[in-house]
Amino acid sequence: MRDSNGNAKVRWFWIWVIASLIFRLILLYFPESVNLSSRPEVSTPLTSIRRLAEGYWLKQSSLSPYAELKDNRIISYADVVTAMLIRAAGQSLKMSSTSSLKSIGLHHLLEYSASLLLSEHLPSGDIAALVYLWNPFTIAACVGLSTSAIENLMIVLSLYGGCTRQAPVAAFGWVMATHLSLYPAILIIPVVLLFGYGPDAPPRKLLRQRTKTDSSSSIDKGSVEKDVKNQLRGLNFFSWKPVLHVLFWILLWSSYVLVLCGIYARRHGSLEELFKRTYGFILTIPDLSPNIGVLWYFFAEVFDFFRNFFLIVFHGNVLLMIVPLALRLNHRPCFLAFVYTVITCMLKSYPSVGDSALYLGLLGLFAYELSDMKFSFFLFSGYVGVSLLSPVMHNLWIWRGTGNANFYFATAIAYACLQLVLVVESVSAMLNHDRMLTKLSAAKLQDVKP
Repeated sequence: MRDSNGNAKVRWFWIWVIASLIFRLILLYFPESVNLSSRPEVSTPLTSIRRLAEGYWLKQSSLSPYAELKDNRIISYADVVTAMLIRAAGQSLKMSSTSSLKSIGLHHLLEYSASLLLSEHLPSGDIAALVYLWNPFTIAACVGLSTSAIENLMIVLSLYGGCTRQAPVAAFGWVMATHLSLYPAILIIPVVLLFGYGPDAPPRKLLRQRTKTDSSSSIDKGSVEKDVKNQLRGLNFFSWKPVLHVLFWILLWSSYVLVLCGIYARRHGSLEELFKRTYGFILTIPDLSPNIGVLWYFFAEVFDFFRNFFLIVFHGNVLLMIVPLALRLNHRPCFLAFVYTVITCMLKSYPSVGDSALYLGLLGLFAYELSDMKFSFFLFSGYVGVSLLSPVMHNLWIWRGTGNANFYFATAIAYACLQLVLVVESVSAMLNHDRMLTKLSAAKLQDVKP
């Protein structure tokens, strides 16, 4: 009976996956009726298919080194592959969490944790994959021919390689994601933690509590402490060998990409010019076209004398939050990657809904751990409201002339505030979940203590 239910769930999952692909392909055959490729929420100077086509034309004229995206359907296929990698990463997270609790003798938490019980019926990896595929932001980015789908694929490939301990895969995904957009570079910290600690582990307090309880409740305390420490060594201690392995592959892939870029750009300039027109474009924000971010409006109004100062301030805000979050969430590297993704989407120079599609898909991996998150309905309503108001305000400003830039910028501020609330509440809910596991462990161990 259980096998038949499991087969039915797998069958329904693949039906929804195939339906999402067919839905995308149908919409791609009618791009004129949807007309999302010109929307500033979907297409930015970094992800615009029109910019890519223009770059290819310039390259054909021996003016600029860019490549062509020959088949628009590749974006649909990229979404499906990304969803499958998210699902596989979710399965790895579930197996790691279950095995880590069992290996240190805390299997009783599996009977009390509602999140782990519910995940047996509907795995979080399946939820995350379907959320990513059927997210309106993902579909809009696909139909709008945004190249953010390729960047999302590389980011998820890096996380998948980290969860499965495949150093070449993780390194390739990270290098390519960083090559396409500078901001995924901060994901090196979650990748290193994935290889150093593993995909998931119990909170440190839970491990220390288990050690103290076993030592105090046993006659032979010395042997118990030694046994427990041996059990915890593989979970609680950082291993440098796999980290050095993935760093070697990162160096190898980076060298390979740099050599190819140098060869390709030699006829049209130099490697320095390539970095100036890519990474320099991201950091200096020369194109102030409206988007759903907050930087375009600010730098359109700021005096040129203070421009460099505020560029440092805004980009520094991303870096200032890296270390504190890594220290607090180092036992949950994938969740840390999700938090980093939301922060970069909130503060990057050219954000799009494709970035939101990625972190909302990753959020599904922790659907059960974050089931008690506050303001969930507020966040859902806010995202729906911003999605509806943003094109309306843009139309009033650009086409009808009955509004101004402040109308559209107000929706951008609301969008950034929603992302800020999501970060704060999700981190708080995850830490509360860890505390709940610790309390359950303390109560259970106290009951069985002789």
